[in-house]
Amino acid sequence: QFQLVESGGGLVQPGESLRLSCAASGFTLDYHSIGWFRMGPGKEREGIAYISSSGDTHYAGSVKGRFTISRDSAKNSGYLQMNSLKPEDTGRYYCAAADHDMFAPATLSEREYRYWGRGTQVTISS
Repeated sequence: QFQLVESGGGLVQPGESLRLSCAASGFTLDYHSIGWFRMGPGKEREGIAYISSSGDTHYAGSVKGRFTISRDSAKNSGYLQMNSLKPEDTGRYYCAAADHDMFAPATLSEREYRYWGRGTQVTISS
């Protein structure tokens, strides 16, 4: 059974950091690109970060310079390091995997991704 499981969400104050993890089971992430998406309160889900199978990255403007996407083959996992968090970063964060690499803007399009996790909640509040 192909599965992605996110973890690492929580409640933090503005300016703090969180690291989200995305663990894959039932398939190898090595040959997949990984995307992170989020859905804020009253908003549509948006793509925010992408990493190709070879490590090329792409970010949405809203997170560029603050978030870093990475992957670890040995752990069959992907990660999203989030720094300088803002209240507007609040939302449910999802990881997804696609069986091909992409070029922007497809990298942040939901349609390109085949496997999805159930998400982890991130809340930024003082």
